[in-house]
Amino acid sequence: MKATPKPRERIDSLLRRFKKMCEKDGLVKDIKRNMHYESPSEKRRRTNVKRERQAVKDRLALRAQGRQRGG
Repeated sequence: MKATPKPRERIDSLLRRFKKMCEKDGLVKDIKRNMHYESPSEKRRRTNVKRERQAVKDRLALRAQGRQRGG
C-alpha cells in the first residue's frame, strides 16, 4: 500500500490519509486478528457468533419494516 504525497501536503495529513487507506482495506483488522494463533474451533465459534448476531439484526430489521407498513 502506498500513499504518495500531494504537492504542498503536510506530513500529518499524508499519515491520516494512509491510515484511512489501511483501515478501509481491512489491514488493521487482519493484523490484529493474526497477532495470536487462533485454533480452527475458535474460528468456527467466532464465525457462528457473527452469523447469529447478523441473524438477530436481520430479524429486528424485518420486524421494524413490518411496523412501518402498519402490519
